[in-house]
This record gives sequence, structure tokens and C-alpha cells, in this order.
Amino acid sequence: MPDANTIHAAFSRKVDAALDAIELEGHLPKGCPRDAVTVEPPRDAAHGDLATNAAMVLAKPAATNPRALAEMLANKLSADPDVTEVTIAGPGFINLRLRDASWLDELRAIAALGADYGRSNRGAGRRVNIEYVSANPTGPMHMGHCRGAVVGDALAALLEFVGHPVTREYYVNDAGGQVDVLARSVHLRYREALGEAVVIPEGLYPGDYLVPVGAALARELGDRFVTAPDGEWLAMFRARAVKAMLEMIRADLALLGIHHDLFSSEAELQAGGKPEAAEDWLRQHDLVYDGVLEAPKGKTLDDWEPVELPLFRSTRFGDDQDRPIRKSNGSWTYFGADLAYHMQKAASADELIDIWGADHAGTVKRIKAAVAALSEGQGKPIPFDVKLVQMVQLLRGGEPVKMSKRSGTFVTLADVVGEVGKDVVRFTMLTRKPEAQMEFDFAKVVEASKDNPVFYVQYAHARISSTLRKGAVEGLAPAPEHLDRLGAEELGLIKQAAQFPRLVEAAPQARDTHRVALFLYDLAAAFHAYWNLGNDNPDKRFIVAHDAGLTGARLFLAAQIGQVVRNGLSLLGVEAVEEM
Repeated sequence: MPDANTIHAAFSRKVDAALDAIELEGHLPKGCPRDAVTVEPPRDAAHGDLATNAAMVLAKPAATNPRALAEMLANKLSADPDVTEVTIAGPGFINLRLRDASWLDELRAIAALGADYGRSNRGAGRRVNIEYVSANPTGPMHMGHCRGAVVGDALAALLEFVGHPVTREYYVNDAGGQVDVLARSVHLRYREALGEAVVIPEGLYPGDYLVPVGAALARELGDRFVTAPDGEWLAMFRARAVKAMLEMIRADLALLGIHHDLFSSEAELQAGGKPEAAEDWLRQHDLVYDGVLEAPKGKTLDDWEPVELPLFRSTRFGDDQDRPIRKSNGSWTYFGADLAYHMQKAASADELIDIWGADHAGTVKRIKAAVAALSEGQGKPIPFDVKLVQMVQLLRGGEPVKMSKRSGTFVTLADVVGEVGKDVVRFTMLTRKPEAQMEFDFAKVVEASKDNPVFYVQYAHARISSTLRKGAVEGLAPAPEHLDRLGAEELGLIKQAAQFPRLVEAAPQARDTHRVALFLYDLAAAFHAYWNLGNDNPDKRFIVAHDAGLTGARLFLAAQIGQVVRNGLSLLGVEAVEEM
């Protein structure tokens, strides 16, 4: 696998081999789980190049103290020819210092692996279904949708990068009352297109985006549905309107470089009898029963009538009460439809991830309970995560941005991408944890300063590209023959870049996309700091006059730092610009 040649992967194997030897000697129980063992840079670089917690996490099953196990492990690791120093810190952390040649080998590994540097097969072919966006098909995308869309898309890319086949899915909520409202709003615009002066009443969608939809229907249908009763046009207008909105949504998402593999319709799910099939299956497994809910808090018998409903046994899986899957009129609850939908997804995936807006926090527990039930009933574990994404506050110079006339109620994604560009939007959305509040200030995201992360990272790549072009003009090219002439500052830059494979392995496991953006910012900062050394000392520049060997080595370093930046930006869906 590509990660086999990287330094962190290599030393993880070396620690594992040392533990195997200790196990054979009888000092460690056979088959002792090592999932919690890590090999990573120490918090303080002064302590060494790498550190492992192996002794700390394995001491208890080994029936010894961490320090004693650490000493055994340190003795094994000190025999490695790539290790120059082993120290034990605190109760049992092991710090390793490596020979410089190991880091130069890592630089060569970056060059050899190229776009595959950091790629692995840790996902072992386990298919992940990731559902994201899933906005109601009633209008264009807004910036709340944008953040979830970017987070979901970046997470999908990370999962693929570490060996997971991924299905990108959009769940179309086209079975609720909101699509009837949409149809009535389009009917109003249809009448408007035929010359009627209309006033949009409260409760209908006021945005201008429905004008062309109404006009198209007017051209096609003429005036025969202007005064016709609802029953003659509602279903047709609903279908046409949803189709038009999905085309708009796809176009909006395409502006961000986002494309889904699958659009699943709630209406088709229900028409196909999937909720009924799910209910039958759940009843067979004693997971649904007919019962009466407790009266809601604050309700009395005078204003609440107990009704027998089909209830899902969600309390069995940690929920605070059992949940109805149907309403008293027999129609499906949102939960009932969602349960059937997740059952459908679980049939063709090994893991499920949902990216939801923070306003859905109240339903997380029950849908996790439902997937746990499916997992139990199918006899296979189905890991399921829900990532909640906070809304984005739009500012312009610190002042809130007014709503969009086109949407009627919000600033559209298309408006924002049109003003600042795809790369700025995507990178900015990924600079903070999804669950953290975010401000998006139009003035700040286009600043040419280190305080603007996307500029700072792209500027680093542009500087590298410019340096390589300048070298080529002078007949100088990246060359690995004299890497041993690189000094401490250059090695520090290599060590920073070498964290990339470890990071991209951990980020999808934690369902955490912002780590990549932060890593790229830190790598860019390290590169800019090294670059600035040459401002004061010409001998520290990448291109050193009359020293082709050193210049070739430094250009080789620059080229590989550029490669790592490109790999990281690619995972985020951001272009690595050649010039600025």
C-alpha cells in the first residue's frame, strides 16, 4: 500500500514488532488489543521526533507498571538503526529521536508516491453511505446548506482516500406538506406569467426563483389550469416544481464542485411500500408494538386524547421514550419514514453517516436507536454517525448581510460563490469544527494576509510554483542527489509535512474534516517562515547562486512540500493555484 513507505507507518510497524517480541518473551499476554497504541510526534518537539503511548495503554493487561513495560520496549527500539535516541518520559511515554537520513527518505517517499502520498487501505473496502445536504426541494441552496454540503463532500473524499468505497446520497424530502406549498407557489407564478397581477400571500414561497418555473408551465400548458380546482393540477405542479428545484439544487451544488451518486425520493420510498415493509420487519423482531404514548408534559386529559399508535421500542436502545412511526390518521411520521429510509441505506452499506443541520439535534437519539435496532436484527454491526453542522452567519465588514431578493428569505449559495469563488467558500467552511458556530465575513475571506487561511495556503503553493519556474529558467531543477546538505531548518519542514499520512488516516475515523485545513495552514506557515529566512540571508534561499547541488536539494524539498499541499487541498476540493 502507498502508506508502507511513510515514516509514521514504518515506525508503527516497528513498535508493533517490538511488542510482538515482548509477547513472545511472555511479558505481554497473547492477543492483547493494540487499537489504542499510537505513534505520533510528541507535543513538544524538543522531546524527540516520535512518541508512543504503548507502555501506558498495555501495562494493565500486561499486569505490570507502565514504566517497566516502557523499559522493555525502549530496549527493543534502541536497537533499530534508524533510532539515535530513546527516552522514557513521565510514567511511561517513550520518545524517539531518528537519524536525519530517515527524514530525507520521507522526502523521497513523497516524490515517489506523488498524489498517492498519504493514501491507505485502512478502510479495507468497507462501503460507507454518507448522506449530506438533503435540503427540502423548495428553493435554491443557502449558506446553511453550504456548510453541510462542503463538510459532507470533504469527508467523503477523505474516506475514499483511506480505502472506503463511498456512496454520496441526497435524500429528497418530497412527500411532506412543504412540496404542496411549493406547488401552490408555482401555480401563482404560472398565473402571473399569463398576465394576472398576483400578490403572494403569507405561507407561500415568495422568491423570484419560481418565476421561470411558472413561465415555463404557462408556455407549455396555456391557461387551462388558471381557474381549475386543485385536484386537477396540484399533483402535476408538485412533480414539475420538485423536478425544477432539484435541477436548481444540482446546479448550485455544482458551483462548489459537489455531485451526489444518488438522489433518493421520500415520495418514491413511500409509494414503493418501503415504510410498510420496514414496519412488518420490525414487528417480526418485536421492535414495534401498538401502544399509547404518555400525555405530553403540560397536557391534561381535557386537552389530550390518548390514541393507540404503532410504537418503535427506541427505549431499548437508549432513547427516553418509545416513538410512534405512524400518526393517528395512519400517515407516516417523519421518524417512520426516516426509519424505512435508513433501513434501505443499510442494505447496501457497511457504515452510515448523516450530515444534518444543528436544528435536527432532537432526533439524533431516536434515529441512532433505529439503526441500532436494524443492526441487531440483521445480525451485523452497522456503525452510524450523525454530524451536526451549525449555521453560518454572513457578515460584510462585521455587519450582518441582508437577505437575497432572489430567494425571498436568505442569501443564496450561488450569490456567495459568485462573489468570492468556490475555493474561498470551501476552504473557509472547513477551518472550524462543524459543530462550532461560524462567521463568514465577505471582507475577511478575500484578504491577502496570513489571517486569511485560504489565501495563506494558496500563496504557499504559488510561491513554490514560482520558485520552481524561476529555477527552470536558470537551468536548475529539483534533484535528490545532495539532500544530505539540507540543514535543521529544512528537516523541520520535512517533519511538518510528514504528518500528513497520519493526519488523513485519523481525520475520517474521527469524522473530522477541519484537521486537514488546519494542517495545511500550519504547513504553509512553516514554509513561509523558512522562505523568510532567505530575505535576510541569501544563503538560505531556495536558489543559491553558484551552488547547483544545494539549489537542487532545496528545489526538491520545495517540490515535495508543494505536493503535500496539493494532496491536502485536493481532499478539500480546493485548487492549488500556480500563481497569485
